Amino acid sequence: MKLRVELRCKNLHEYLRELSPDILDRLYNHPATCLAVYRELQPLAKNYVIRMLFLDQALPQAAVALWVKKDSQRDHDECVSVLTGLRLWHSQQLQGGLQGYILNPVFKDNLRISLLGGGTAWADEGSTLGPDRHARDIESLDHYAVERWEVILHFMVGSPSATVSQDLAQLLVQAGLMKSEAGEAPYITSSGFQFLLLDTASQLWYFTLQYLKTAQAKGMDLVENLSFLFQLSFSTLGRDYSVEGMSESLLTFLQHLREFGLVFQRKRKSRRYYPTRLAITLAAGVTTTVSSSSVASMASIPGTGDAGFIVVETNYRIYAYTNSELQIALVALFSEMLYRFPNVVVAQVTRESVQQAIANGITAEQIIHFLRTRAHPVMLKQTPVLPPTITDQIRLWELERDRLQFTEVHSFISVSVCPS
Repeated sequence: MKLRVELRCKNLHEYLRELSPDILDRLYNHPATCLAVYRELQPLAKNYVIRMLFLDQALPQAAVALWVKKDSQRDHDECVSVLTGLRLWHSQQLQGGLQGYILNPVFKDNLRISLLGGGTAWADEGSTLGPDRHARDIESLDHYAVERWEVILHFMVGSPSATVSQDLAQLLVQAGLMKSEAGEAPYITSSGFQFLLLDTASQLWYFTLQYLKTAQAKGMDLVENLSFLFQLSFSTLGRDYSVEGMSESLLTFLQHLREFGLVFQRKRKSRRYYPTRLAITLAAGVTTTVSSSSVASMASIPGTGDAGFIVVETNYRIYAYTNSELQIALVALFSEMLYRFPNVVVAQVTRESVQQAIANGITAEQIIHFLRTRAHPVMLKQTPVLPPTITDQIRLWELERDRLQFTEVHSFISVSVCPS
Protein backbone atom coordinates (compact mmCIF):
# COMPACT_ATOMS: atom_id res chain seq x y z
CA MET A 1 0.00 0.00 0.00
CA LYS A 2 1.30 3.45 -0.93
CA LEU A 3 1.40 6.24 1.60
CA ARG A 4 -1.35 8.66 0.55
CA VAL A 5 -0.23 12.15 -0.36
CA GLU A 6 -2.65 14.86 0.74
CA LEU A 7 -3.49 17.80 -1.47
CA ARG A 8 -3.61 20.86 0.76
CA CYS A 9 -4.15 24.46 -0.21
CA LYS A 10 -3.30 27.33 2.11
CA ASN A 11 -5.99 29.94 2.58
CA LEU A 12 -5.27 33.60 1.91
CA HIS A 13 -4.12 34.46 5.44
CA GLU A 14 -1.92 31.36 5.75
CA TYR A 15 -0.25 32.24 2.46
CA LEU A 16 0.36 35.88 3.41
CA ARG A 17 1.72 34.98 6.85
CA GLU A 18 4.48 32.96 5.18
CA LEU A 19 5.69 35.96 3.19
CA SER A 20 8.59 38.04 4.46
CA PRO A 21 7.85 41.27 6.38
CA ASP A 22 9.36 43.32 3.55
CA ILE A 23 7.00 41.78 0.95
CA LEU A 24 3.98 42.25 3.22
CA ASP A 25 4.78 45.92 3.79
CA ARG A 26 5.15 46.42 0.03
CA LEU A 27 1.82 44.67 -0.55
CA TYR A 28 0.08 46.98 1.91
CA ASN A 29 1.15 49.94 -0.22
CA HIS A 30 -1.79 49.04 -2.48
CA PRO A 31 -5.31 49.91 -1.25
CA ALA A 32 -6.85 46.95 -3.12
CA THR A 33 -4.63 44.53 -1.20
CA CYS A 34 -5.52 46.11 2.14
CA LEU A 35 -9.24 45.91 1.39
CA ALA A 36 -8.95 42.26 0.26
CA VAL A 37 -7.06 41.28 3.42
CA TYR A 38 -9.51 43.18 5.62
CA ARG A 39 -12.48 41.56 3.84
CA GLU A 40 -11.22 38.07 4.76
CA LEU A 41 -10.69 38.81 8.47
CA GLN A 42 -12.96 37.33 11.11
CA PRO A 43 -15.72 39.69 12.32
CA LEU A 44 -13.99 40.27 15.67
CA ALA A 45 -10.68 41.08 13.97
CA LYS A 46 -12.48 43.49 11.64
CA ASN A 47 -13.94 45.19 14.71
CA TYR A 48 -10.45 45.63 16.19
CA VAL A 49 -9.11 47.15 12.96
CA ILE A 50 -12.00 49.62 12.58
CA ARG A 51 -11.70 50.72 16.22
CA MET A 52 -8.03 51.56 15.72
CA LEU A 53 -8.18 52.83 12.14
CA PHE A 54 -8.26 56.51 13.08
CA LEU A 55 -6.02 56.33 16.16
CA ASP A 56 -2.47 57.65 15.86
CA GLN A 57 -1.36 56.37 19.27
CA ALA A 58 -0.91 52.86 20.56
CA LEU A 59 -3.56 51.33 22.83
CA PRO A 60 -2.55 49.34 25.92
CA GLN A 61 -2.90 45.60 25.36
CA ALA A 62 -4.87 45.32 28.61
CA ALA A 63 -7.39 47.86 27.28
CA VAL A 64 -7.81 45.94 24.00
CA ALA A 65 -8.38 42.73 25.98
CA LEU A 66 -11.37 44.40 27.69
CA TRP A 67 -13.16 44.70 24.34
CA VAL A 68 -14.37 41.11 24.72
CA LYS A 69 -16.00 39.20 27.55
CA LYS A 70 -13.96 36.77 29.61
CA ASP A 71 -15.64 33.76 28.02
CA SER A 72 -14.46 35.01 24.61
CA GLN A 73 -10.80 35.16 25.53
CA ARG A 74 -9.93 32.37 23.10
CA ASP A 75 -11.44 34.36 20.22
CA HIS A 76 -9.47 37.39 21.33
CA ASP A 77 -6.20 35.45 21.41
CA GLU A 78 -6.89 34.08 17.93
CA CYS A 79 -7.52 37.57 16.56
CA VAL A 80 -4.32 38.85 18.15
CA SER A 81 -2.39 35.99 16.53
CA VAL A 82 -3.89 36.65 13.09
CA LEU A 83 -3.39 40.43 13.19
CA THR A 84 0.17 40.03 14.42
CA GLY A 85 1.03 37.32 11.89
CA LEU A 86 -0.28 39.44 9.02
CA ARG A 87 1.62 42.48 10.37
CA LEU A 88 -1.63 44.46 10.50
CA TRP A 89 -0.60 45.78 13.90
CA HIS A 90 2.59 45.92 15.94
CA SER A 91 3.45 45.75 19.61
CA GLN A 92 4.82 49.01 20.98
CA GLN A 93 6.06 49.94 24.42
CA LEU A 94 4.13 52.76 26.07
CA GLN A 95 5.19 55.22 28.73
CA GLY A 96 5.48 53.45 32.04
CA GLY A 97 6.65 50.20 30.46
CA LEU A 98 3.22 48.96 29.36
CA GLN A 99 2.86 47.10 26.07
CA GLY A 100 0.40 48.38 23.49
CA TYR A 101 -0.91 47.74 19.97
CA ILE A 102 -0.78 50.14 17.03
CA LEU A 103 -1.94 49.51 13.47
CA ASN A 104 0.67 49.14 10.75
CA PRO A 105 0.86 52.73 9.42
CA VAL A 106 1.17 51.62 5.79
CA PHE A 107 -1.84 49.30 6.08
CA LYS A 108 -3.82 51.93 8.02
CA ASP A 109 -3.29 54.70 5.45
CA ASN A 110 -4.17 52.54 2.45
CA LEU A 111 -7.18 50.92 4.10
CA ARG A 112 -8.48 54.45 4.80
CA ILE A 113 -8.10 55.24 1.09
CA SER A 114 -9.92 52.07 0.03
CA LEU A 115 -12.82 52.71 2.45
CA LEU A 116 -13.13 56.48 2.19
CA GLY A 117 -11.92 57.11 -1.35
CA GLY A 118 -9.05 59.15 -2.70
CA GLY A 119 -5.66 58.18 -4.07
CA THR A 120 -4.96 57.13 -7.64
CA ALA A 121 -7.19 54.89 -9.73
CA TRP A 122 -6.49 51.16 -9.25
CA ALA A 123 -6.85 50.42 -12.95
CA ASP A 124 -7.28 52.44 -16.14
CA GLU A 125 -10.74 51.92 -17.57
CA GLY A 126 -11.04 51.23 -21.26
CA SER A 127 -13.19 54.33 -21.75
CA THR A 128 -9.97 56.27 -22.42
CA LEU A 129 -9.54 54.13 -25.56
CA GLY A 130 -13.02 54.87 -26.84
CA PRO A 131 -15.86 52.39 -27.42
CA ASP A 132 -14.87 48.78 -28.08
CA ARG A 133 -16.13 47.54 -31.44
CA HIS A 134 -15.73 43.97 -30.18
CA ALA A 135 -17.26 44.49 -26.73
CA ARG A 136 -18.10 41.37 -24.72
CA ASP A 137 -21.18 40.93 -22.57
CA ILE A 138 -21.29 39.02 -19.28
CA GLU A 139 -22.73 35.86 -20.82
CA SER A 140 -19.95 35.59 -23.39
CA LEU A 141 -17.30 36.26 -20.73
CA ASP A 142 -18.70 33.46 -18.56
CA HIS A 143 -18.65 31.09 -21.53
CA TYR A 144 -15.07 32.06 -22.37
CA ALA A 145 -13.87 31.59 -18.78
CA VAL A 146 -15.43 28.14 -18.50
CA GLU A 147 -14.06 27.09 -21.88
CA ARG A 148 -10.50 28.17 -21.06
CA TRP A 149 -10.48 26.59 -17.61
CA GLU A 150 -11.94 23.32 -18.86
CA VAL A 151 -9.18 23.06 -21.49
CA ILE A 152 -6.70 22.80 -18.61
CA LEU A 153 -8.80 20.15 -16.86
CA HIS A 154 -9.27 18.22 -20.11
CA PHE A 155 -5.50 18.26 -20.61
CA MET A 156 -5.06 16.79 -17.13
CA VAL A 157 -7.43 13.89 -17.82
CA GLY A 158 -5.57 13.15 -21.05
CA SER A 159 -8.11 14.36 -23.60
CA PRO A 160 -6.37 14.28 -27.01
CA SER A 161 -8.19 17.42 -28.19
CA ALA A 162 -6.90 19.59 -25.30
CA THR A 163 -3.61 21.42 -25.81
CA VAL A 164 -1.95 23.96 -23.54
CA SER A 165 1.20 26.05 -23.75
CA GLN A 166 4.55 24.66 -22.72
CA ASP A 167 4.68 27.04 -19.74
CA LEU A 168 1.31 25.82 -18.48
CA ALA A 169 2.24 22.16 -18.93
CA GLN A 170 5.45 22.79 -16.99
CA LEU A 171 3.47 24.52 -14.24
CA LEU A 172 1.19 21.47 -13.88
CA VAL A 173 4.26 19.26 -13.50
CA GLN A 174 5.94 21.59 -10.98
CA ALA A 175 2.69 21.76 -8.97
CA GLY A 176 2.72 17.96 -8.68
CA LEU A 177 -0.61 17.63 -10.51
CA MET A 178 1.00 15.87 -13.46
CA LYS A 179 4.20 13.92 -14.01
CA SER A 180 6.44 13.87 -17.03
CA GLU A 181 9.08 11.31 -17.90
CA ALA A 182 11.68 11.50 -20.63
CA GLY A 183 10.13 11.19 -24.06
CA GLU A 184 6.56 10.77 -22.76
CA ALA A 185 3.60 13.10 -22.52
CA PRO A 186 2.66 14.35 -19.01
CA TYR A 187 0.19 12.18 -17.14
CA ILE A 188 -1.94 12.84 -14.08
CA THR A 189 -0.68 12.11 -10.54
CA SER A 190 -2.43 11.20 -7.30
CA SER A 191 -2.58 14.88 -6.35
CA GLY A 192 -4.01 15.63 -9.79
CA PHE A 193 -6.90 13.21 -9.20
CA GLN A 194 -7.65 14.96 -5.93
CA PHE A 195 -7.42 18.35 -7.66
CA LEU A 196 -10.02 17.36 -10.28
CA LEU A 197 -12.62 16.56 -7.62
CA LEU A 198 -12.38 20.01 -6.01
CA ASP A 199 -14.92 22.69 -6.89
CA THR A 200 -13.87 25.36 -9.37
CA ALA A 201 -13.17 28.05 -6.76
CA SER A 202 -10.83 25.73 -4.84
CA GLN A 203 -9.09 24.62 -8.02
CA LEU A 204 -8.48 28.21 -9.09
CA TRP A 205 -7.08 29.30 -5.75
CA TYR A 206 -4.76 26.28 -5.47
CA PHE A 207 -3.57 26.72 -9.06
CA THR A 208 -2.96 30.45 -8.55
CA LEU A 209 -0.82 29.81 -5.47
CA GLN A 210 1.27 27.30 -7.40
CA TYR A 211 1.71 29.80 -10.22
CA LEU A 212 2.82 32.56 -7.84
CA LYS A 213 5.36 30.20 -6.30
CA THR A 214 6.93 29.40 -9.66
CA ALA A 215 6.70 33.02 -10.83
CA GLN A 216 8.66 34.16 -7.79
CA ALA A 217 11.30 31.51 -8.49
CA LYS A 218 11.63 32.87 -12.05
CA GLY A 219 12.32 36.37 -10.74
CA MET A 220 8.90 37.92 -11.43
CA ASP A 221 7.71 40.58 -9.00
CA LEU A 222 5.43 38.78 -6.53
CA VAL A 223 4.09 42.03 -5.07
CA GLU A 224 3.15 43.36 -8.50
CA ASN A 225 1.37 40.13 -9.47
CA LEU A 226 -0.52 39.78 -6.18
CA SER A 227 -1.58 43.43 -6.22
CA PHE A 228 -2.92 43.04 -9.75
CA LEU A 229 -4.90 39.94 -8.73
CA PHE A 230 -6.49 41.83 -5.85
CA GLN A 231 -7.30 44.73 -8.17
CA LEU A 232 -9.04 42.31 -10.54
CA SER A 233 -11.17 41.01 -7.68
CA PHE A 234 -12.67 44.51 -7.29
CA SER A 235 -13.25 44.99 -11.03
CA THR A 236 -16.69 45.30 -12.61
CA LEU A 237 -17.83 42.29 -14.60
CA GLY A 238 -18.47 43.24 -18.23
CA ARG A 239 -16.33 46.40 -18.17
CA ASP A 240 -13.10 46.70 -20.15
CA TYR A 241 -9.82 48.02 -18.75
CA SER A 242 -6.73 49.43 -20.42
CA VAL A 243 -3.24 47.88 -20.37
CA GLU A 244 -1.61 51.30 -20.61
CA GLY A 245 1.13 51.79 -18.02
CA MET A 246 1.67 48.06 -17.34
CA SER A 247 5.24 46.80 -17.05
CA GLU A 248 6.55 44.02 -19.30
CA SER A 249 6.43 41.61 -16.37
CA LEU A 250 2.80 42.47 -15.70
CA LEU A 251 1.90 42.10 -19.38
CA THR A 252 3.42 38.60 -19.31
CA PHE A 253 1.38 37.84 -16.20
CA LEU A 254 -1.74 39.10 -18.00
CA GLN A 255 -1.12 36.63 -20.85
CA HIS A 256 -0.92 33.77 -18.37
CA LEU A 257 -4.18 34.89 -16.74
CA ARG A 258 -5.67 34.97 -20.22
CA GLU A 259 -4.75 31.32 -20.72
CA PHE A 260 -6.26 30.42 -17.33
CA GLY A 261 -9.55 32.12 -18.27
CA LEU A 262 -9.26 34.86 -15.65
CA VAL A 263 -9.22 37.68 -18.22
CA PHE A 264 -10.40 38.01 -21.81
CA GLN A 265 -8.17 39.73 -24.33
CA ARG A 266 -9.16 39.45 -27.99
CA LYS A 267 -5.55 39.47 -29.19
CA ARG A 268 -2.22 39.30 -27.40
CA LYS A 269 -1.42 42.86 -28.49
CA SER A 270 -4.88 44.23 -27.68
CA ARG A 271 -4.82 47.42 -25.59
CA ARG A 272 -7.81 46.41 -23.45
CA TYR A 273 -8.90 43.39 -21.42
CA TYR A 274 -12.05 42.18 -19.63
CA PRO A 275 -11.83 40.50 -16.20
CA THR A 276 -14.01 37.38 -16.06
CA ARG A 277 -16.09 36.10 -13.17
CA LEU A 278 -13.29 33.70 -12.25
CA ALA A 279 -10.91 36.59 -11.56
CA ILE A 280 -13.47 38.69 -9.69
CA THR A 281 -14.40 35.85 -7.32
CA LEU A 282 -10.85 34.47 -6.96
CA ALA A 283 -9.90 36.38 -3.79
CA ALA A 284 -13.37 36.17 -2.24
CA GLY A 285 -14.23 33.39 0.18
CA VAL A 286 -10.80 31.73 0.13
CA THR A 287 -10.34 31.53 3.88
CA THR A 288 -11.49 27.90 3.96
CA THR A 289 -8.61 25.45 3.95
CA VAL A 290 -8.81 22.85 1.21
CA SER A 291 -7.44 19.44 2.15
CA SER A 292 -8.15 15.83 1.45
CA SER A 293 -9.08 15.25 5.08
CA SER A 294 -11.69 17.97 5.29
CA VAL A 295 -14.48 18.99 2.97
CA ALA A 296 -14.05 22.42 1.44
CA SER A 297 -17.08 24.63 1.86
CA MET A 298 -16.54 27.05 -0.99
CA ALA A 299 -19.55 27.51 -3.23
CA SER A 300 -19.25 26.77 -6.92
CA ILE A 301 -18.73 29.82 -9.07
CA PRO A 302 -21.86 30.89 -10.95
CA GLY A 303 -21.68 30.34 -14.67
CA THR A 304 -19.20 27.47 -14.59
CA GLY A 305 -21.84 24.82 -15.00
CA ASP A 306 -20.33 22.43 -12.46
CA ALA A 307 -23.28 22.31 -10.07
CA GLY A 308 -26.74 20.79 -10.02
CA PHE A 309 -26.67 17.85 -12.40
CA ILE A 310 -26.17 14.66 -10.33
CA VAL A 311 -28.86 12.41 -8.88
CA VAL A 312 -27.75 9.61 -6.53
CA GLU A 313 -30.10 6.74 -5.66
CA THR A 314 -29.93 4.29 -2.79
CA ASN A 315 -29.21 1.44 -5.22
CA TYR A 316 -25.78 3.04 -5.92
CA ARG A 317 -26.89 4.37 -9.30
CA ILE A 318 -25.69 7.81 -10.41
CA TYR A 319 -27.58 9.81 -13.03
CA ALA A 320 -25.50 12.71 -14.40
CA TYR A 321 -27.62 15.11 -16.47
CA THR A 322 -24.81 16.74 -18.43
CA ASN A 323 -23.24 16.83 -21.88
CA SER A 324 -19.87 17.96 -20.56
CA GLU A 325 -17.13 15.50 -21.44
CA LEU A 326 -15.12 16.77 -18.48
CA GLN A 327 -17.87 16.18 -15.92
CA ILE A 328 -18.50 12.72 -17.34
CA ALA A 329 -14.78 11.93 -17.04
CA LEU A 330 -14.82 13.10 -13.41
CA VAL A 331 -17.79 10.88 -12.56
CA ALA A 332 -15.95 7.97 -14.20
CA LEU A 333 -13.02 8.42 -11.79
CA PHE A 334 -14.93 6.66 -9.00
CA SER A 335 -17.77 4.79 -10.76
CA GLU A 336 -18.45 2.34 -13.57
CA MET A 337 -20.19 3.72 -16.65
CA LEU A 338 -23.33 1.78 -17.64
CA TYR A 339 -25.25 3.79 -20.23
CA ARG A 340 -24.84 7.05 -22.09
CA PHE A 341 -27.65 9.01 -23.72
CA PRO A 342 -27.67 12.46 -25.41
CA ASN A 343 -28.23 14.38 -22.16
CA VAL A 344 -27.70 11.89 -19.33
CA VAL A 345 -25.11 9.34 -18.22
CA VAL A 346 -25.90 6.40 -15.93
CA ALA A 347 -23.13 5.03 -13.71
CA GLN A 348 -22.82 2.59 -10.82
CA VAL A 349 -20.78 3.15 -7.64
CA THR A 350 -19.11 -0.17 -6.80
CA ARG A 351 -16.57 -1.41 -4.32
CA GLU A 352 -14.01 -1.91 -7.07
CA SER A 353 -14.51 1.55 -8.62
CA VAL A 354 -14.28 3.35 -5.26
CA GLN A 355 -11.20 1.43 -4.15
CA GLN A 356 -9.53 2.07 -7.51
CA ALA A 357 -10.17 5.79 -7.01
CA ILE A 358 -8.75 5.57 -3.49
CA ALA A 359 -5.67 3.82 -4.87
CA ASN A 360 -5.22 6.81 -7.20
CA GLY A 361 -5.17 9.15 -4.19
CA ILE A 362 -8.81 10.24 -4.07
CA THR A 363 -10.41 10.10 -0.62
CA ALA A 364 -13.94 9.08 0.36
CA GLU A 365 -14.65 12.60 1.65
CA GLN A 366 -13.67 14.07 -1.71
CA ILE A 367 -16.01 11.71 -3.57
CA ILE A 368 -18.86 12.59 -1.21
CA HIS A 369 -18.05 16.31 -1.48
CA PHE A 370 -18.06 16.06 -5.29
CA LEU A 371 -21.49 14.42 -5.31
CA ARG A 372 -22.91 16.84 -2.74
CA THR A 373 -21.70 20.06 -4.39
CA ARG A 374 -23.01 18.93 -7.78
CA ALA A 375 -26.32 17.51 -6.54
CA HIS A 376 -29.40 18.12 -8.68
CA PRO A 377 -31.86 20.75 -7.34
CA VAL A 378 -34.33 17.94 -6.63
CA MET A 379 -31.83 16.30 -4.28
CA LEU A 380 -31.10 19.59 -2.55
CA LYS A 381 -34.67 19.61 -1.26
CA GLN A 382 -34.07 16.53 0.89
CA THR A 383 -32.10 16.21 4.14
CA PRO A 384 -29.48 14.88 4.01
CA VAL A 385 -28.72 15.67 0.39
CA LEU A 386 -27.05 12.30 -0.27
CA PRO A 387 -28.53 8.99 0.95
CA PRO A 388 -26.69 7.91 4.14
CA THR A 389 -26.49 4.40 2.70
CA ILE A 390 -24.22 5.68 -0.06
CA THR A 391 -22.01 7.96 2.02
CA ASP A 392 -21.51 5.40 4.79
CA GLN A 393 -20.64 2.64 2.34
CA ILE A 394 -18.10 4.79 0.48
CA ARG A 395 -16.38 5.54 3.80
CA LEU A 396 -16.41 1.82 4.72
CA TRP A 397 -14.82 0.90 1.39
CA GLU A 398 -12.08 3.41 2.13
CA LEU A 399 -11.50 1.92 5.60
CA GLU A 400 -10.94 -1.48 4.02
CA ARG A 401 -7.71 -0.10 2.52
CA ASP A 402 -6.61 1.78 5.63
CA ARG A 403 -5.67 -1.19 7.77
CA LEU A 404 -2.07 -0.09 8.13
CA GLN A 405 -0.74 3.01 9.83
CA PHE A 406 2.55 4.45 8.59
CA THR A 407 5.02 6.02 11.01
CA GLU A 408 8.33 7.63 10.11
CA VAL A 409 11.29 5.86 11.74
CA HIS A 410 15.08 5.95 11.69
CA SER A 411 16.94 2.79 10.83
CA PHE A 412 20.37 2.18 12.40
CA ILE A 413 22.54 -0.37 10.54
CA SER A 414 25.81 -1.93 11.69
CA VAL A 415 25.82 -0.30 15.09
CA SER A 416 28.69 -1.58 17.18
CA VAL A 417 27.78 -2.42 20.76
CA CYS A 418 30.41 -1.78 23.42
CA PRO A 419 30.92 -4.78 25.77
CA SER A 420 29.68 -4.17 29.28
